Amino acid sequence: MIYLDNAATSWPKPPGVAEAMVAFLEQVGANPGRAAHRLAIESGRIVYGAREAVAEVFHSANPLRVTFAANVTEALNTALRGFLHPGDHVVTSSMEHNSVMRPLRALERQGVALTVVRCSPEGVLDPGDIASALRPNTAMIVLNHASNVVGTLLPVLEVGRIARAHDALLLVDAAQTGGAYPVDMEADGIDLLAFTGHKSLYGPMGTGGLIFGSRMDPARIEPLKRGGTGSRSELEEQPGFLPDRFESGTLNVVGLAGLEAGIRWVLAQGVEAIRQHEQALTQQLIDGLLSIQRVAVYGTRDSRQQVACVSFDVDGLDPSDVARRLDDEHDVLCRSGLHCAPAAHRTIGTFPRGSVRFGLGAMNTSEQITRAIHAVTQIARGCR
Repeated sequence: MIYLDNAATSWPKPPGVAEAMVAFLEQVGANPGRAAHRLAIESGRIVYGAREAVAEVFHSANPLRVTFAANVTEALNTALRGFLHPGDHVVTSSMEHNSVMRPLRALERQGVALTVVRCSPEGVLDPGDIASALRPNTAMIVLNHASNVVGTLLPVLEVGRIARAHDALLLVDAAQTGGAYPVDMEADGIDLLAFTGHKSLYGPMGTGGLIFGSRMDPARIEPLKRGGTGSRSELEEQPGFLPDRFESGTLNVVGLAGLEAGIRWVLAQGVEAIRQHEQALTQQLIDGLLSIQRVAVYGTRDSRQQVACVSFDVDGLDPSDVARRLDDEHDVLCRSGLHCAPAAHRTIGTFPRGSVRFGLGAMNTSEQITRAIHAVTQIARGCR
């Protein structure tokens, strides 16, 4: 079996991830910050270790500015719904996932002005178009770092400079780049970074969060939820300090134990080394697919300009049929459809049919890519 659905969630996980989760359940199991006994303290250490790992991989100066959430969607909702108000203006791109577009459309109905800057059919964004879209009341720019449909990298560094020059905040959705592509919050001018743990950070599902950059005052964002934090329990008001302001209720500590293990594996391999490995596989895949008659490949077709996510179609076949045959006949697991990003598919010209998506990861090999290309070749030729 060849697993090529890493853009949805990475699998298999590296050695140590499951072991860390089992160790927490069997040896610790207590609620962090809710007691002073030894197991609660150890649980708190595990949570802080995960904060340190997240801060290290994203080059955040202070682990306490890492706040955990159930996933990147919750983190994005916290940033968008907690910061933007009627009368504000927000700018985004036409390549965004619905975890950005749906909150923004809801906020638009509530009086937030929204500008969606169109990218090229390859998913490329011109930073100058972002600058041209800014208004005096622009409060935020929100971008994904890389498209989950075609993998195209957006110019976060350049947009970060534009945001700071115009006193707007930059919120980055790093779901597809965290762990797979170098991200430096300070150097890239990122004020808020939403991440997920279960993709290229190689942690389990149910982990993610929002990181606050050095110039971002957490008081400017209202929490999505309020409740017990284990701190300042004498107050009936939510604590104002990080990370407690955004972490009401018991955290997914077993998941965070696995997340730290996954990130430590990523850091041991080196993000740059993982990037080089995935880039080579991505170019091999793109070149192989382009050599097949009846196959159209979307995006830049240049692995230097994208992460390891490749979308394609076979002329005359529905993407869902191609994905089903890849699974049933060739043991290749992938995803088809709109990938929760209809705006991106409108941009690249594949709406409403969608596309077939191969999401590569650090565990994939060149031999697997060769076999996947052969499988698509057989399907495109009408073979079984």
